[in-house]
Amino acid sequence: MSTTPITTPAASAAVKPVKTNHIGLQILDYRGSKSTLCAGCGHNSVSERITEAFFDMGIQPERVMKMSGIGCSSKSPAYFMSRSFSFNGVHGRMPAVATGALLANKTMRSIGLSGDGDTASIGMGQFIHLLRRNVPMIYIVEDNGVYGLTKGQFSATADLGSRLKNGVVNELPAIDICALAIQIGATFVGRSFSGDKKQLSAMLKAAVAHKGTVLLDVISPCVTFNDHEGSTKSYKYMQAHEEEVGEVGFVPHFEDLTIDYDHDTTTDVALHDGSHMRLRKIHAAYAPTDKVQALKLLMETHAKGEVLTGVFYVDTTRPDFSTLLNTVDEPLATLPESRTRPSREVLAEIMADHV
Repeated sequence: MSTTPITTPAASAAVKPVKTNHIGLQILDYRGSKSTLCAGCGHNSVSERITEAFFDMGIQPERVMKMSGIGCSSKSPAYFMSRSFSFNGVHGRMPAVATGALLANKTMRSIGLSGDGDTASIGMGQFIHLLRRNVPMIYIVEDNGVYGLTKGQFSATADLGSRLKNGVVNELPAIDICALAIQIGATFVGRSFSGDKKQLSAMLKAAVAHKGTVLLDVISPCVTFNDHEGSTKSYKYMQAHEEEVGEVGFVPHFEDLTIDYDHDTTTDVALHDGSHMRLRKIHAAYAPTDKVQALKLLMETHAKGEVLTGVFYVDTTRPDFSTLLNTVDEPLATLPESRTRPSREVLAEIMADHV
């Protein structure tokens, strides 16, 4: 008695090849734990875009340090690149931890996730010095205008006149994190919206290619406390009032750069790793390398009640903090004692000079 093998549709179908990036890794290699944030939270969209950006750019996860402080935003590093190193610091103190870690090991990359409270209130002092030093890291502020962990009070980035769900009106002016970053010394400054996948993805890829402080203020609505009528950081408000300063295009260093573009309307910025960011003007006066113009545009659009997004300012000529300090290429922990401990003779000379 003979039998005929039964072939099911699934067995006969061709196996779909798994997509890998240019270093041979799959998107699964860049994912993290399942999110425990509220359903619909803008922070989850930011984590997804970060995952995609590092995958598309082919960054080895084990060569990345994820830094955070305290708040809903600071839970985000758990939701992407689980194979990367991670450090959750004290409230508002993430900039100091990140600065020290990067000076100790310049072979690593760093991405920091913070919130508007963690950055613009308790952490403002350390945040300012991170900017002025041009520490080589991506610093993302997941900005929702409220303290999500303590029942939704206004944060320092809440707009003047915005209203809480209980009817309380904010009577204090907002701190514009982007304007502050441009003025103090960050070398890549932009704002995006967690609901704008295309723009945020391009900006994050460009951020990966930049060497210096990248400050991205991402409006990321809090669906529990700040997504109602009267909020200026809700999904509806952003969809109605977002205004792009310029369209962001990105060509990574490992792809063909011969794509043609209009030199009269588009600015091409060569980034540190050989990638190119192409910024097409929407505002006639837009000049991404002009600090004064960037600050003027931010102030003008804010006065009109609009939320300006895009890359506002970029400077690829200023050296980062590690370069300024002329730190060694090797991680400090790997250096032999002969290179880290002065000899008796050297100490004797120092003491003799101070007698």
